[in-house]
Amino acid sequence: MHGDELKWVEDAIRTNWVSTVGANVDAIEKLLSERIGVEYAVALSSGTSTLHLATKLAAERLYGRDCQGSRSLRGRKVFCSDVTFNASVNPVAYEGGEAVFVDSERDTWNMSPEALEKAFELYPDVKLAVITHLYGVPGKMEELKAICDAHDALIVEDAAESLGAKYLFGDRWVETGSLGDYSCVSFNGNKIVTGSRGGMFLTNSKEDADKVRKWSTQSREDAPWYQHEEVGYNYRMSNIVAGVIRGQLPYLNEHIEKKRAIWERYEEGFADLPVKMNPWNRQKSLPNFWLSCVTIDEDAMAPQVRGEYDYRYKSKRGKCSPQEILDVFAAFNIEGRPIWKPMHMQPIHASHAFIAAADGLDVGADVFRRGLCLPSDNKMTPEAQDRVIEIVRRCFR
Repeated sequence: MHGDELKWVEDAIRTNWVSTVGANVDAIEKLLSERIGVEYAVALSSGTSTLHLATKLAAERLYGRDCQGSRSLRGRKVFCSDVTFNASVNPVAYEGGEAVFVDSERDTWNMSPEALEKAFELYPDVKLAVITHLYGVPGKMEELKAICDAHDALIVEDAAESLGAKYLFGDRWVETGSLGDYSCVSFNGNKIVTGSRGGMFLTNSKEDADKVRKWSTQSREDAPWYQHEEVGYNYRMSNIVAGVIRGQLPYLNEHIEKKRAIWERYEEGFADLPVKMNPWNRQKSLPNFWLSCVTIDEDAMAPQVRGEYDYRYKSKRGKCSPQEILDVFAAFNIEGRPIWKPMHMQPIHASHAFIAAADGLDVGADVFRRGLCLPSDNKMTPEAQDRVIEIVRRCFR
C-alpha cells in the first residue's frame, strides 16, 4: 500500500458511489486497457469470475447458447494448463465441460506446445484452451497460439499472476493479458497489484465487453424495468475495491522492479547450491517476477513422500527436500509454500485425461516434487531475504 489507495476509497465514500458504478471503476478500466494494449476492459469482482465469464463467452461463441443460457460447455472437453491454481479450471466445470490437462515444459513451467499438439491429435474436436502464465512468467504463446489457430481453437488467457509481464510476439513486445481471444487478470490480495479482490476481463471486441458487462450485472435487459432473458451473475467490481486498485496501478512498474530484485538476489544467493530458480525465456519474455521459486537438483534431493494430506521426509547430510525446507521456514516464522500441485494429481480431477509430452515425462509432477515457493513480498528487505537465503544454505549442510 502506498497511501493513494485511501484517497480513492475516501473519494468513493465522500461522493456516495459505493456500489458497482463510479469514477474508480471507469478509471481502472481505462488505465488497464491502455497499459495492456487492448480496446476494452471490464472490472469484475474476482479473477475467478473473470475466468468464468471468459470461458462462458468462448463456449457460446463456439457452441451457441443452450435453452437455459447456462452450462454452455455441456459434454465438451477443454485443454487446460496442468500446473496452475484451481480457479483456472473451475469455470470449465461451472459450464458443464471436462478439463483435459496438458503437461508443462521445463523452460517456463507453462503449458508445453509439444504436449498441446499431442492433445489435439488425441482429441481433434476440442476447440478451447485455457492457458495460464505461471508465477508471472509468460508461456510460449507464439507457439501455443499457432497450434490453436491451426486447429481453429480459441484461447482463454489466464494472466492472473502475470500483470505487467511482457512477451516478444513476432517482432513486437506485448503485455500478457493481450495474447488470448479472451484474457483475464486478478487483483486478489496476493497479486502484484491488489484491490484485496477483483479481476479484469480484457478484449478488443466491444460486443464481447458489453456481453460480459451485462452478464456481470445479472443480465438485465435494456428495459425500463428488470427484464431478464438469460442467466446472469453478481460479478461486477465495487467502486470501493476499484479505488484501492486505482491507487495501486501507478506503482505497477515499481512493484515489478522490486520483485525482480528479489528474484535476482535469490539467484545470486543460491549460485553455489544444488538448486535452480523458476525459469523464464530470456530472449522472448520479461516476467513480472510475481513469485520466486526454486527446485532442488535431483541428485541433491533427500527422501520425501507426500500423501493427500500429510508428508514424510528424511534428513540427509548435504541434501534436502522441499518439505524439510518449508518446515525449517515455519520454525523461524517464515512463510513458504509448495509449488501448485498439478491439476491431474488432484482427487477432484482423478478421472480426467492428462497429456504428457512425447517423451512421456510428467514435468508438472516433477516440479511439484522438487520445488517450493520462496518468500517474495515486495516489502521484503534485503536483510530479511539474506536470512531466508542463509536458512536454505544451512539446510544443505
